[in-house]
Amino acid sequence: MPASRAAVADELRRRLIPVEEAVQLEVRGRTKAGVLVPLYLAGDEIHAVFTKRRDDLRRHPGEISFPGGRHDEGEADLRITALREAEEEIGLPRTAVEVIGALAPTPTIATGYAVYPFVGLIEPGREWTLSAREVEQVLELSLPALRAGYSRRRLIRRGIPIRTDTYVVADDLIWGATARILSDLFDRIGGSGLGAATPSRSGR
Repeated sequence: MPASRAAVADELRRRLIPVEEAVQLEVRGRTKAGVLVPLYLAGDEIHAVFTKRRDDLRRHPGEISFPGGRHDEGEADLRITALREAEEEIGLPRTAVEVIGALAPTPTIATGYAVYPFVGLIEPGREWTLSAREVEQVLELSLPALRAGYSRRRLIRRGIPIRTDTYVVADDLIWGATARILSDLFDRIGGSGLGAATPSRSGR
C-alpha cells in the first residue's frame, strides 16, 4: 500500500471519475443529491467515514450512509452540495477536504434520489460535531474491514424481500445505495493495494 497521503491521492485520481465528468452523468431519480465519501489514511489502512442516521427520521431511519443530501437551488454543482452537507451533518469543514474524484451516480429505489458520490481525502483524528436533527453516530471503518464484510444477502424491506450487496462490520450493516457506492469504489481500486489484499466484489 502507498505509504503517504500524496501517493494515495495520486493512485485514487487515476482510478476515479473526474469530478467535471461525473456531474454530467445522468441517472434515474426525481431528486439529485450529492454525498461525500470521506477517506483518510491511518497507519497502513484507509478508513471511510459514515453517518448512522437517527431512528426517528422519515427517510432512511437508522441507516448507515455517507454524509450528503439534496441539491439546493443556486449551488454550482453537486460537489458543493456534498461538501455543504458534510459540514452540516458532521462538522467537517469544506476547507478540510481534498476532493480527488467521483464514483458512478446511483439511484435510491424507494425514495427516488439520484445520488452523486464524491471522494475526498481528509486528515485522521478529527473531532466530529453531529447534527442533532439527523445524525446519531459517526462511524470510521477501514476499507479492509469493509471489504472482508462483503456478502450478497436477503433482506426484508417494507415487507418486500430483496437480495442485495451488503457490508457488515461488527454490528453495523451497510446496504442499498451506500453499499453500491462502496462496491463501485472497491471495483475501481481492485488490484491497487488501496483496499486490502482480499478479492474485490467483481472477483467473488
